[in-house]
Amino acid sequence: MTTAPLFLVDGIDAPAGAETVLDGPEGRHAATVRRLRPGEALMLSDGRGAVAHAEAIAPVGRDALAVRLLDVVHVPRPAVRVVVAQALVKGDRGELAVETATEAGADGFLPWKAARCVARWDDGPRGAKALERWRSTVREAAKQARRPWQPEVGEPVSTRQLAQRVAGADLALVLHESARAGLADVELPRSGEVLLAVGPEGGVDEHELAALTGAGAVPVRMGPEVLRASTAACVALGAIAVRTGRWDAADPGG
Repeated sequence: MTTAPLFLVDGIDAPAGAETVLDGPEGRHAATVRRLRPGEALMLSDGRGAVAHAEAIAPVGRDALAVRLLDVVHVPRPAVRVVVAQALVKGDRGELAVETATEAGADGFLPWKAARCVARWDDGPRGAKALERWRSTVREAAKQARRPWQPEVGEPVSTRQLAQRVAGADLALVLHESARAGLADVELPRSGEVLLAVGPEGGVDEHELAALTGAGAVPVRMGPEVLRASTAACVALGAIAVRTGRWDAADPGG
């Protein structure tokens, strides 16, 4: 069975049975691009845990859709929240990294300006445009995955700033090919924040690794293979989801 498409709204404050209008860019997408017809199913979410199962009633012009709310549920945040510090990756591999990580369950992202990053984000318009591409990619991936909570993409951080964030996490992991411990060897918290640091194409350099481990991070490897910087987070998130029981949760889209 195909899962109903999800559309983002500013808030869901109407009870089940109420009728409302989906407008703006999301309404235009529903009415004009998806061409939802009366009786077709859809979901609305505020990106903060509220999800409404709904059905289309009728288009309202070209840019809006009248819908009826069938039920409204509030999905709590996962007990273990994983924030990915993703090093900047060249080309479109950066968007690929955050897209697949979002689909795999990342709850937030920190663009990491690691020493060996080929990609460089300046503090001007080009850097702001690159950050917005990440945020747009994450937003669309979360909709595709029908996620009730939209991951947040923070401002870019230096290694020093990342080390400060490491100190405040319940557990911090650095993916590193020379680490002795595997991800399966590390005890994960039952709740709280796990910070997962993923280096760039050239890897995490020794000074950065020392800074992060000095702040409390644990170096781990995924296995004998060396993963790309753009796919490592996705693989690690899958392993974490299995170990924390995250994938055992009920599907809000079902």
